[in-house]
Amino acid sequence: MPGCDDRSIIEVENLSLRFGPIEAVSEASFRVRKGEIFGLVGSDGAGKSSLLRVAATLIKPSSGKILIDGLDVVIQKKAVKSKIGYMPQRFGLYQDLTVEENLEFFMDIFGVFGRERAERKERYLGFSNLLPFLNRLVGNLSGGMKQKLGLACVLVHEPEVLILDEPTNGVDPVSRQDFWTMLFQMRKAEKTILISTAYLDEGEKCDRLALMHRAKFLAIATPGEMHVGFPSLEQAMIDKIQNVDQGLLDEKFKS
Repeated sequence: MPGCDDRSIIEVENLSLRFGPIEAVSEASFRVRKGEIFGLVGSDGAGKSSLLRVAATLIKPSSGKILIDGLDVVIQKKAVKSKIGYMPQRFGLYQDLTVEENLEFFMDIFGVFGRERAERKERYLGFSNLLPFLNRLVGNLSGGMKQKLGLACVLVHEPEVLILDEPTNGVDPVSRQDFWTMLFQMRKAEKTILISTAYLDEGEKCDRLALMHRAKFLAIATPGEMHVGFPSLEQAMIDKIQNVDQGLLDEKFKS
């Protein structure tokens, strides 16, 4: 895989997460290598966002653990935060501030000052093609531009690991392509990316995929391996999910 080495920077071990009687994630285990784009795909409500929120230190697992660069996301939460950049589905940009003001706000939060502040502003707004829009209110940006600004804000403290929860959901195809061009550049810079997506054409762009359904992992493989024997990744996913659901129905009728 381009840009990857053999060192696991994310390690998920027997992770489970429950909300009362509801199991959001069930005994998930996988590893992500440094410099890899690892995608989570699957049905709505499968547990993808919940797993990412645990990785981002926002909620504690019911059992199991996640290590990021050897650090436990629960026990060593503060140290983990310095290594990750998390972009939820509804990233918290300030609509009544300009593009530049939003980026400066996040640099304040992450303690980026002095010469480095100007350099990173130039780097990440240039990287996202937003330098011509410094003084535009975020509320007046297109959806795609907002997502690119969100990623720039996540990147200002230069994290080693990006955790992105369906970052292109609802964005037009051209803007989605622009966003993925940015992610490929991040991979070249040896950033590790853990991303969930609702778009299977984006799943094809990942180095490896984990298919989730009903809180469980059904398969972990490269996109090519995932759809061996099927005409497309979509058909392979549908088949695996339907087999699981049919098995559950059969068990129900037996009992």
